Amino acid sequence: MTALHLWLRHETRPTERRTPLVPSDARRLVDAGVTVTVEDSPQRVFPAKEYEAVGCRLAEPGSWVTAPRDAVILGLKELPDQPPELIHRHVFFGHAYKGQPGAAALLRRFRAGGGTLLDLEYLVDDTGRRLVAFGFWAGYVGAALALLHHRDRLAAPLRPTAKEELDERLRAVAGEARALVIGALGRSGRGARTALMVAGVDPTCWDLAETRDLDRPALLDHELMVNTVLTTRPVPPFLTDKDLDDPGRRLRTVCDVTADVGSPLNLLPVYDTPTDWEHPVRRLREGPGLDLIAIDNLPSLLPLEASTDFSAGLTPLLADFEVGGAWGRCRERFDTAVRELRSGEGESSDV
Repeated sequence: MTALHLWLRHETRPTERRTPLVPSDARRLVDAGVTVTVEDSPQRVFPAKEYEAVGCRLAEPGSWVTAPRDAVILGLKELPDQPPELIHRHVFFGHAYKGQPGAAALLRRFRAGGGTLLDLEYLVDDTGRRLVAFGFWAGYVGAALALLHHRDRLAAPLRPTAKEELDERLRAVAGEARALVIGALGRSGRGARTALMVAGVDPTCWDLAETRDLDRPALLDHELMVNTVLTTRPVPPFLTDKDLDDPGRRLRTVCDVTADVGSPLNLLPVYDTPTDWEHPVRRLREGPGLDLIAIDNLPSLLPLEASTDFSAGLTPLLADFEVGGAWGRCRERFDTAVRELRSGEGESSDV
């Protein structure tokens, strides 16, 4: 079998400071015989020289497009619009399997070039449980931002920070608040609960049992809500426009950690575009006011902690690339998506 060549690409999104592979874990792969090429990146939390020091090769930002065809391109967020044909195997969060905006175009690029999307969201065990995720830190940051805004202490634009600094800000706004975390037993939910408790807030915790038959009046009776649920099947939404227009609503701040905007499975279909670091909060209703935070790269605001945790989970899977069943399941999900795309476009499935 050909030795694995991993190519860690630069993230083109200016606010993306995370990395799926930290230098200490890159050393483990290099020592195991994996070739690791790392593109220089002006915003990555770990500078390229730290990767070079552990035996990685360095490359220019964006040079993955001319990487050897057998290289596996490793990243996190969206690819640039070019090239139109993707010839490599790519490992990143593609957001391409649930009808999201741009999903079909991305799949067509892979189909045109003969490449493969190995979507990190679908890197799962044989029970369907995700093996690597940024969920805890997404929930932590999302709940922290929601509470800071609720206390009128959130300044924009946002900037990356360290957990110790963020916790100091949370302790400074400590006090009671009627907060609700939906999806409280999952990774993101645990992160949200932990952040709120740093500020002395003991939230109401809902999970599958409580959302199976949703108590809308109880939901709207909270001041602050953090949604951490990502579903793969149709479920009645947690909030609707009718709920937002309820004059008796106590709910004032919503953080949608999932930010599944554009998907037909979105559980908060009350907004159509995410918020961002420059403008983290959007007013959805006046009198009574209701504000939304829906940032789709929340963990990048704690890039060191988030990257270190994620890399620790991903590195053993990279060391067994194409050996274990998880990568095969990733490939099968991609192949299914391409077949569905062809079927929708009227092509034969064996093209």
